[in-house]
Amino acid sequence: MDERLKTLLSPLNFAAYVAWAAIGWELMFARWSPPPWLPEPVSVTVLAMMHLGFLALFLAVTGGPREPEVRMLPRLMLLGQVALAFALMLVARNSSLPILLILCVIQVVHLWSPRPAVAIIVAMNVAMYLVYRDVWQLQSPLISTVMHGSFQCFAALTAWFAFSAERTRDELAAANANLLATRSLLAETARDSERLRLSRELHDVAGHKLTALKLNLAALARDPRFAADGQVQLCARLADELLADIRGVVQQMRQGDGLDLEDALNALARPFPRPRLQLEVGTDARVASVAQAEAVLRAVQEGLTNAVKHSQAQNLWVVLRREHDALRLDIRDDGRGSGEVRAGNGLSGMRERLEALGGGLSVGRTGTGGVHLQAWLPVAA
Repeated sequence: MDERLKTLLSPLNFAAYVAWAAIGWELMFARWSPPPWLPEPVSVTVLAMMHLGFLALFLAVTGGPREPEVRMLPRLMLLGQVALAFALMLVARNSSLPILLILCVIQVVHLWSPRPAVAIIVAMNVAMYLVYRDVWQLQSPLISTVMHGSFQCFAALTAWFAFSAERTRDELAAANANLLATRSLLAETARDSERLRLSRELHDVAGHKLTALKLNLAALARDPRFAADGQVQLCARLADELLADIRGVVQQMRQGDGLDLEDALNALARPFPRPRLQLEVGTDARVASVAQAEAVLRAVQEGLTNAVKHSQAQNLWVVLRREHDALRLDIRDDGRGSGEVRAGNGLSGMRERLEALGGGLSVGRTGTGGVHLQAWLPVAA
């Protein structure tokens, strides 16, 4: 299911839809009197358009992006909901209309930090008190305001703890992915070190001793007493073959020098249900040092983070290959963004890490609006 649709159909939002529908039903069909300042009731059509406008803005906010750097538009749309809620309260004296402010409060604690959120909620309740006192002319406006304010506080605290739990879950998933990738990288580092040690042992110990054996067999073959001995010739041939085999094994192990990052990259993405990682690693795409491995892992991690938070992407394609004397890392997602990609702390840190190793980074968009990252590192940085 699409992530935005999944968010819109969440239990919390579904409860909001039910409340909105109940308020609309009472607004459209129940008997209520207009406020004293209106000579006659506002038409049902106008009320319906205002109520539908509230729902449209609610859907736009709850189904939109959640990142701090793109919250200005959702905040403006939320303030539009507040304005529509008070506009309805000004033209219709309906006891269920203040519930719309409870829906607004839930969004306020999501889009603002605690202090601004508290200030906004207090301002909303002051305005509601004035509507109760001067527009609806209730006998006890303060009691009604306190009653609805308590409901707002309960909803705000519940929403705050729910959002905090969600953020904590995401942070734990990211930390767990980081630990799994680091563990895989450490295991690959240990394997690479052991592979290098064994290749040196074979070359330095077995290779040298076989060379000495070949020299001794060659000396025996030149001795007239053993020149025609078939066993000496067989031993010399076997020594030649064994030395060639050892050199072949050492060469093959040397070709496998460097760290293979495929397992670590898969571990990095495994805890995330979205986006799906489509990974392609060339057989010769090995990094020469732990610092290079760290740079590649962090680049892919940033690509995953951007795809989850900003692009709402479903797939992330990562290609790591070797081209001549450089490693090329290509990361792109199938998000639907627009405009220039602005480098935040994550992308800036990625660029600095790559440049410190002699590499670089370019950032752009794909033809469909996804984010496209291209990084490179020298093979022997």
